[in-house]
Amino acid sequence: MTPPELGMRIWTYRRNFVADGLPCTLVYRAGLKGVTSVLTVAGIEHGWDHTPLTGQAAMRNHIIGARLPSGRMLEVEAGHYNWKNIAIAARVDDALVYESHPGRKIEMPERARKMIVQQTAAGDQAYDMDKLKANRIPIIVDIGLGLMFFIVGKFFGLTEAALLAAAAGIALFAVQRATKVDLLGGLASFGIVMLLLSAAFAWLFQDEQWVKQRATIMGLIAAGAFLTDGALGGRWLGQALSRYVAYIDIVPARLSLSLGCVGLFMAGANWVVATLASTDIWLFYTTFLDVFIAMVLAFWAINWSRKAAHSVQGLPR
Repeated sequence: MTPPELGMRIWTYRRNFVADGLPCTLVYRAGLKGVTSVLTVAGIEHGWDHTPLTGQAAMRNHIIGARLPSGRMLEVEAGHYNWKNIAIAARVDDALVYESHPGRKIEMPERARKMIVQQTAAGDQAYDMDKLKANRIPIIVDIGLGLMFFIVGKFFGLTEAALLAAAAGIALFAVQRATKVDLLGGLASFGIVMLLLSAAFAWLFQDEQWVKQRATIMGLIAAGAFLTDGALGGRWLGQALSRYVAYIDIVPARLSLSLGCVGLFMAGANWVVATLASTDIWLFYTTFLDVFIAMVLAFWAINWSRKAAHSVQGLPR
């Protein structure tokens, strides 16, 4: 029997140790469909354990046993001891022979447990991890467009970078329409309007300062669109974007309102950097730092938009 399919891989940990004089390895892999541990002894696979990525069952540590050539029983326990790392403990005939992190309790921290075991108000699991698959290609495309803007802006100029990024986005939209492959995410139509406006600003105002403030102007326009949609119940932008969020208890109106607030903040931050910093610093900020800041704020926006996290039954669904 083989381990269940993990889907897209997220991370892999490998822990090597010796038991009864034999080299052993515990490989702990996580993907969008769950977490699997595989134990090998002297290069031979002896067993595996699997848990889902979220829900109450995800809290269980992995336990894998193997009968050693000597007849003694090896048991390996594996699990997280903090947000980002795992520990293992190996026992032979119940005697501890190895600890990867001596003194550490193999248990997910309480804050992480609460996040992973979140449920809807009805008691159902709050996640649908399959929804994240829809984000994979748009995220890769978005990163590629950002790197293209950085490289062209650095070596050829900001106006050229803005026009090329807009042209590339419009081309991707055309390919998406022709192939039905989602390249730009659930807001492709909204995105293409923003790209056209972006290209118009870059063409009309071929000045570096105007190009730098383009993100401020576009951010304010996007924020206005999201806030308006939120005030109308999230029927368009909020509803479309909620299809790409792993939570199943998202309130579209709250999602639009919160993303509108994020847009206002990001527009203001870009104005400060573009006005007070050099072009090189702004270019680094707009390509790398603002993505990180936007991701952190997006996590806040999504959590604030969840019905399970707040009593918002009166808001439109």
